[in-house]
Amino acid sequence: MKKVIYFSLCLILGLIASQALPFYLNQSSYKPIVDTLLYVCLSFIMINVGREFKIDKTKVSSYTADYFIAMATAALPWIFTCVYFMILLPSEYLTNWDAWKENLLLSRFAAPTSAGILFTMLAAAGLKQQWIYKKIQVLAIFDDLDTILLMIPLQVMMVGFKWQLFVIVFVVTLLLWIGWKYMGRLNIGQTWKHILAYGAVIYGITAVVYSVTKHFFGVDEGIHIEVLLPAFIFGMIMKEHHIVSNEEIRVHNLVSYFFMFLVGSSMPLFIGAITPEGTSIISKALPNMSWGAIILNVILVTALSNVGKMVPVLFYRDRAFKERLALSIGMFTRGEVGAAIIFLALGYNLGGPLLIISTLTIALNLILTGFFIMLSRSLALSVYGKQEISKGEDIIM
Repeated sequence: MKKVIYFSLCLILGLIASQALPFYLNQSSYKPIVDTLLYVCLSFIMINVGREFKIDKTKVSSYTADYFIAMATAALPWIFTCVYFMILLPSEYLTNWDAWKENLLLSRFAAPTSAGILFTMLAAAGLKQQWIYKKIQVLAIFDDLDTILLMIPLQVMMVGFKWQLFVIVFVVTLLLWIGWKYMGRLNIGQTWKHILAYGAVIYGITAVVYSVTKHFFGVDEGIHIEVLLPAFIFGMIMKEHHIVSNEEIRVHNLVSYFFMFLVGSSMPLFIGAITPEGTSIISKALPNMSWGAIILNVILVTALSNVGKMVPVLFYRDRAFKERLALSIGMFTRGEVGAAIIFLALGYNLGGPLLIISTLTIALNLILTGFFIMLSRSLALSVYGKQEISKGEDIIM
């Protein structure tokens, strides 16, 4: 529970910093450093998400239903949030494709489940040996993977149909092939120092590719490959070898906390900011909202996105309803991957009240995570009984 509180606190502190720093420092002096640190942390996190992705290749067909359920579990919160954001815009934007593109990208933050937070808290709640935990491991990783893959066409929509598209599609296809072909084969060091170094190298490669292509083809023609998929695939091909120690857990947590702070601090100035006239970014053209309106919308978006996560209730009919409900509620958790989507949206200059609502929605979901897990555990108790659920240990900080 402490981990979730720290996640929320770091995100909120980052938001406060994002509004205070521009008054004391020139943004151009610190933004490149913040962005570099953020991408390295994101790469570190995604490598660890990839390390959790382990499936039995001899039973691929058995995962088909799980993948489509996970895809729907990621899609519905995204669609509900996107439609809600479109309703918030003036009615003339309902038929505007540019408005839909922006909101399709921005609202994607609602799709992924935070696998790291979820697995840790379910294990601490004593559910590690139960069907809920084993099934949620598959669904959470699949919906993270689906989120990462769908970011590719969403980014293509934002930049338009250019020759770089074919290069990106080729790289994505090659990475997916490598991930599948060599899954779990790469036997290399996996301490936090190793993984942080790998993350820095992966970001360095993507940054060099962008800088070189930008130099030769122009600023708008550079090939920008986000670290999400390369880092995930790298983690996926690493041989399973988890190092469990207090130091490892603490450092992994600290990187995640720092990442959440950096995401918050990357937010554009919205307190006292004046929207420039003639901006082509529709999300920025939306008039500023009062804090009361923002809070109300955060609550509504949180409710809508979590209703979308209830898809598993409709499937797995061989299990008890309370068991399926516990599984769905467990999928409510959000965290680093959703925050990463918001950061990537910032790269396309999106902003305005919708961006603030998205960021605060993640914060609210984080605050509620402990309640969601306890509710899921209570439902599991009514199905399995107290004898089958061991007492969970506190999360190591």
